[in-house]
Amino acid sequence: MSGITLAVGCLAGAALLATVAVNRRRPRRRLRRLTTHGSTTVGRVPGDGSGGDASGTPTSRRVDGIRLAAALAGVAVAVLVEGWPGMVSALLIAVLLDRLLRRIEHPADRNRRLRAAADLPLAADLMAAALRAGAPVERSVIAVADALGGPLAEQLRRVGRTLQLGGLPQEAWAHLSAVPGGQRVATAAVRSASSGSALAGALTRLADDLRADRVTTIEAAARRSGVLIVLPLGLCFLPAFILAGLVPVIVAVLGDVL
Repeated sequence: MSGITLAVGCLAGAALLATVAVNRRRPRRRLRRLTTHGSTTVGRVPGDGSGGDASGTPTSRRVDGIRLAAALAGVAVAVLVEGWPGMVSALLIAVLLDRLLRRIEHPADRNRRLRAAADLPLAADLMAAALRAGAPVERSVIAVADALGGPLAEQLRRVGRTLQLGGLPQEAWAHLSAVPGGQRVATAAVRSASSGSALAGALTRLADDLRADRVTTIEAAARRSGVLIVLPLGLCFLPAFILAGLVPVIVAVLGDVL
C-alpha cells in the first residue's frame, strides 16, 4: 500500500513539475540571456560575490523541472512494476516523457508566432509601398518594422540591420524563416537581389497569397472544431445509452433464460 501511495505521489509531483516547467522554461531562458548580456556589457570583476564568473555566466544552475518530472514519473513506474521490467520501463518512461515535454510549445511563443504570421501580409504590402516610393530595401524594412511593432518587427529589424551592415541577402532574410510564410518572402527578396527584378510587385502578390492561405487555414480550423466537438458528446451519450438502453434489456433476457 505504501508503494502505491509513493507511486501516486511521484506521479502527482511529476505532473505539477511538468506544468510549472513548461510554463516557465522560456522566460527563464530569456532572463538568463539578458543577464548574461548585461553582465558582459557592464563587465563584472571576478570574485566580487555577484554569483557569476568573468564572462557573466551564472555558476549555479537551476534545477531542470522537466527532467525532474520525468525522473519522478520513472520512479513511480519502478515502484509499481517490480523487478527488471520495472527498471527498463521506468527508464523508457523517463526518457520519452522528457522528450515529449520539451517538444511542447510555450503558449507565449505560440501567440507570438501566430501574431507574426497575421502581420506578415500587411508588412509585405507596406514594404512594397515603400519600395515603390523609391526607398532602398534596408530602409523600407526598418521603416515597416518601426511602424508595425509586435513580434514581427523584431525579425524585420534584424533583416534591415543586417542589410545595412553589408550582410548577404540570404543571411539577412533568413531571420524571417521562423515566421510562418516568412520563407516565401525571403525567397522572393533573395531572388530579386540576385536577378535585379522588382521586389515590390512580388511582395504585393505574396501579400494576397498569404491572406488567402490564412483564410483557408481559418476555415479548415473551424471545420475541424466542429468535428472535435462531437467527441465529448459521444463520450457522454454513449455510456448513458448503454446503461439506460442495453443493460436493462440484457438483464431481462438473462433473467428469462436463467
